[in-house]
Amino acid sequence: MKSSKYKIDGPALISFSGGRTSGYMLYQILKAHGGELPSDLYVTFANTGKEMPETLDFVRDCGEHWGVKIHWLEMRIFDERPIYRTEEVTYETAARNGEPFAALIDHKHMLPNPLVRFCTEQLKIMPMKRFMKERGYKEWYNVVGLRYDEPRRVGKQKAANENNVNPWESLTPLYEEKVVVQDIFKFWEASNFDLNLPNHGGKTLAGNCDLCFLKGMKTTTMILKERPDLANWWIEQEAKLKESSIKVLGRVASTTRFRKDRPPYIELVDISKKPEPILDMFGDEGMDCFCHD
Repeated sequence: MKSSKYKIDGPALISFSGGRTSGYMLYQILKAHGGELPSDLYVTFANTGKEMPETLDFVRDCGEHWGVKIHWLEMRIFDERPIYRTEEVTYETAARNGEPFAALIDHKHMLPNPLVRFCTEQLKIMPMKRFMKERGYKEWYNVVGLRYDEPRRVGKQKAANENNVNPWESLTPLYEEKVVVQDIFKFWEASNFDLNLPNHGGKTLAGNCDLCFLKGMKTTTMILKERPDLANWWIEQEAKLKESSIKVLGRVASTTRFRKDRPPYIELVDISKKPEPILDMFGDEGMDCFCHD
C-alpha cells in the first residue's frame, strides 16, 4: 500500500499562509495523523498586518473546526539586540492595520521591491525560523503548500534543499500527491466553511497582503475597483520616504517606490476607475513570493 506523503515525521513546521491551498494541505496532514498532530509538528501563520480580514477569519476557522493549534506569529523590532524578534499573538490581538510591515519599513528607511524583498524574509520566513529555534531545534522539515501544477515554485524549493541553504528541508506533499488547483476548490465547495474571498480562475486575488506589490497590475487594479480604500496604507508608505535608489545586481531599484516599473499606488487608484476592457490591456504577470498561496 502506498504511504501517504501527508504523514510527516517531526520535527516539522507546517507553513499555513491563510489560503485555500495550504488549508487543504493542513486538513490532509491532520487526517493522515488521525486528527491530532504529534507534539513536534507545529502549524504557524505569520501575520504581516496587511492580510485581508477574511484571511484572518479563515485561519481562526480552520483551527476551531479542525481542533488544531495554529501559532499566530508577528515580527517585532527592538532598539537593543536581538533587534528582530517573534511574538506570538492571537486572532483577537493580531495586527490588522499593517503595523509590523510599517515598523519594518521605518526601521529600514526604505520600501521593499521586487529586487529587495526584505518583507518576505523578515515578516514571514524569519519569524517562523525563530519560532523553531526558540524551541531548541537546529534542523527541521518545512512543509509548504505547493501543488503539482506549480512545478517552477517546487523546483526552487528542491534546489534550496540540494544546496543546504537553510536549517530546514522543505517538503511539498501536495506536489508529491499530484494535487492541482481543481482538487482544492472541489474540497472547499464540499466543506461547511471556506475562505470568504472570491475565486477568479483558480486564484484568490486579494489573498495574502491585500495589494502586495508582487501582484500583477491587472490584479491590483481589479482589487482596487472593488476596494479603493485598500490603497491608503500603500500610498502612505510611498509618500513618507525621500526619493532615492540603490543598485542591486547591476540593476537600479527605488527605495521609495514598491515598483519602479509601473505607476505608484496613488495613480493605480485612478487607473482602477477606468472601464474593464481598458484594464484588460494591462499585463498581469505576478511574481512568486513565499507568502503566496
